[in-house]
Parts: sequence; C-alpha cells; structure tokens
Amino acid sequence: MGTLLERMQEMPTQGVALPFRGFVRYRELNGVKLNGVRSHLIPIVLLHGIGSGSGSWLHQLSQTSLGHVLAWDAPGYADSSPLKMAEPAAADYAHVLWAWLDALQIKEVHLAGHSLGCIMAASAARLQPQRVKALTLLSPAQGYGTAPLEVREKKRDERLQAMAQLGLQKMAEQRAPRLLSPQADTEQIQLATHMMSCLNEGGYTQATYMLSTADIRSDLQAFKSASNAPIRVACGDQDVITPPAACQDLAKFIQAAYTDLPTAGHLCALQAPQAVSEIFKSSR
Repeated sequence: MGTLLERMQEMPTQGVALPFRGFVRYRELNGVKLNGVRSHLIPIVLLHGIGSGSGSWLHQLSQTSLGHVLAWDAPGYADSSPLKMAEPAAADYAHVLWAWLDALQIKEVHLAGHSLGCIMAASAARLQPQRVKALTLLSPAQGYGTAPLEVREKKRDERLQAMAQLGLQKMAEQRAPRLLSPQADTEQIQLATHMMSCLNEGGYTQATYMLSTADIRSDLQAFKSASNAPIRVACGDQDVITPPAACQDLAKFIQAAYTDLPTAGHLCALQAPQAVSEIFKSSR
C-alpha cells in the first residue's frame, strides 16, 4: 500500500484549461462503485485549506462508495494558475471554481470545504445557489472581514512574515504538526508537512489576502436565503486552529447541523476520514 505520502504522490492528477482564467489541476475519483456500476450521485467537490492541497483529501478520493469525487488545487496551488489580481477576494476563487466545473460539464454539486476552502465554498454557493445541493463545512475558517482594519492587517502580516522569515520548509516543520491532534501518527504528520512545504509563495500570499478580508457569515446568509440545501458543519474536538467553540457558534448562527469529530485535529478529513465520509453520505 505504501505510506500516506507515497499513496498521495502516486494518485494521478488531471488538468483543464479555462477560458480567460488559466489552468486548474485536480484529482478525481471516477465514480465507479464497488460493483462496477457507475454512480449517478451528485458529485462531491472538495476544496482544501490554505496550507494544503488536493492531496489532503486522499482518503475521500480513495473511497469508491462516495461516487464521483473531485478535489481541486485552488488557484495558485500546485500547478493551478494563480489569480490575476494581487489581493483577491473570496468571490474571485468562486468564479474560477464554477468555470472549472463548467469546463468539466458538471451542473449540480455537493460542495465541501475545509478551513479556508469553506470560505471559497460559501462564496461559490452564494454566487450560484441553484447548483449547490448540499454544503459541508469542515473546520471552517471564517475570515477577518468584519474585524477592525488593524486586526485584519495584523493577521495577514503575521502569516506573510512567517513565510518570509522561515521559508516554506521550516514553516511547514513548525506549523504542520499543529494541524493534527496529539493522536496523529508519523505518516499523517509527514503528509501534512510535505503538503505545506510544497506551497507556492505567490498562491499562499494571495490566499492570505483573501482570508484577511473574507466574511463567511455574509455569504452563508445569502446562500440560505436563496436555497433550502442542507448545510453541515463539523470540527475535530482537538482542533486548535479553528476551535470547536467557534465552529459550533457558526453552525448555530446559520442553523446548521453540527458534528463533533472525536480525537481529530484541524485536518479532520485526514484524521477522521470515515466520519467525514458519513457526513457526505448523510447529506444525499
């Protein structure tokens, strides 16, 4: 079978060119069930966090019972083209997301985000609510868009200074283990560290600017007013990046179901893969 990192590196990626929007790289589970019958379930589209990539969804991309699963490398990550603007907003990522899905001729989706990917997912759901049949938010980042200017700038600059001072490899060695709970094994830590060390500085910088101005609650309110699609929020009970209390508060604010993921840290899809997959299945 190989280690988690070896399995991720062996998992094939695909790419598609988008009109006027560059190129998006992604990984895909082809939707063939165990009995060989092609699934007609709505595709699950997975959006990774700020320090990660499509490989963070390794387990979900290996579970054939989920049907058709796609995980992108967001603009500026891996080989996906960066956005054209230096300081993008969440909606800029959302527009590329829908252009990517249009290129793949995918109409309706179950949209799922992790951390920063939740902000992208919420913005995309607001943009085209009729196409989102379920929305899952795993350890959601909420953005600093409603915070005072000095707070937004401080949060932004702290991230960018850490990258500049440490470099990506040392930043990954210091920060990646915090994305996991103390129960994490060596393979999980190795995979998380590798993914963070392989970030593109430009893409990470753009994502940091987006995080500093985003407001997930506004986007979720707009989506709820336009759609009856189910929304689920989940968080690892040992998440120190987006703590459970903050995720529970968001779920309460939008009147969404909340799921606690025992012994998992921030990278909950990696540490609690079966529980996350059950959330996806229950939303269908």
